[in-house]
Amino acid sequence: MNPTPFLLFLLLLGTSTVSSVTALGFKCSGTATKCQALVGYTPKNASALSAIASLFGLKSHSSLLGPNNLPLNTSKHHKITPGQAVRVPISCSCGNGRGYSDRSPVYVVKPLDFLDHIARDVFSELLNYSSIVTVNSIPNPNLIQVGQKLWIPLPCSCDQGESFPIEHYAHVVAKGTDLTGIAAQFRTTQEKLMALNDITDATTLQAGQVLDVPLRVCSSAIQNTSLDSSLAVANGSYAFTAKNCVLCKCSSASWQLDCEPNTLGNLTCPSMECSGTGMTMTLGNRSTVSSCQEMVCSYAGYTNNNTILTTMITQSTCPGSPASSPSGSSPASAVMGVQGARWAWPLMLGLLASVLLIHA
Repeated sequence: MNPTPFLLFLLLLGTSTVSSVTALGFKCSGTATKCQALVGYTPKNASALSAIASLFGLKSHSSLLGPNNLPLNTSKHHKITPGQAVRVPISCSCGNGRGYSDRSPVYVVKPLDFLDHIARDVFSELLNYSSIVTVNSIPNPNLIQVGQKLWIPLPCSCDQGESFPIEHYAHVVAKGTDLTGIAAQFRTTQEKLMALNDITDATTLQAGQVLDVPLRVCSSAIQNTSLDSSLAVANGSYAFTAKNCVLCKCSSASWQLDCEPNTLGNLTCPSMECSGTGMTMTLGNRSTVSSCQEMVCSYAGYTNNNTILTTMITQSTCPGSPASSPSGSSPASAVMGVQGARWAWPLMLGLLASVLLIHA
């Protein structure tokens, strides 16, 4: 028997199933153990926002509007086209130097499901199936049951940037892209991407590889004790906070979180005001101090005793001016009225070695 066709079959099978060696989650060695992060979900079929929200365990499709800067009146039936990336917010947890989603999302196994299909197709290659095996302590990866609930450990990190605050975004490398283009797309540098992802040679980047991308977020006056102290709003996006009473936006024009009272809906919210330096202003209002400075009534967080905190800050308006700083007044408060490597490749190598020995 000529072993050549069989050997070629094994090699093709091995190369078709091999994936890059990926540790569980992203590097996460900073002081923060919990934070907000984002993952880039790319559906293979047209998917409604409501279906994506359900897949990732979000309360409603509205959780997807802010991160993707979609209009507030966007319907839950709004379709995302195949191949279009959607930024999905997740709660990140860090431990033992790695970060991944905090016990969510939870996926219920359906008929004909298998782990690699769940990782690659259902969750658009955001993780390797071996990560699912690890966190769920699955003894036999080939044996899962219909109806079984699986924790999907999506990669994330809570480490902060050296120069400015960031939010980590899990990006799946598309075919035909490189680090230079990805860096430009997300307004970062190739060097930062390589350092963050332990890449020593940019030419080794592969389609389907999951990159940890640092998205710059706006600085804010939110206190560390606030219930939303981990609020991160990336450039060109918005978020609701303080029980939806406050709307915050981020723009690269100032890189300062711009918050104002939410006037939409039938919410009962307090009047949010700043007092100090001889003036009283509503949250989000501004007053010119000099040719390059303005006073802003800024959001400072909210607490579990139903209060919204505000503070007056001085913000620069000219390029090259000093960064924003507190005006010296104390925060005011208003009472609220409301992937591991796939093991198929080692198996193929073992079979290949056996055949070579037999026909030696």
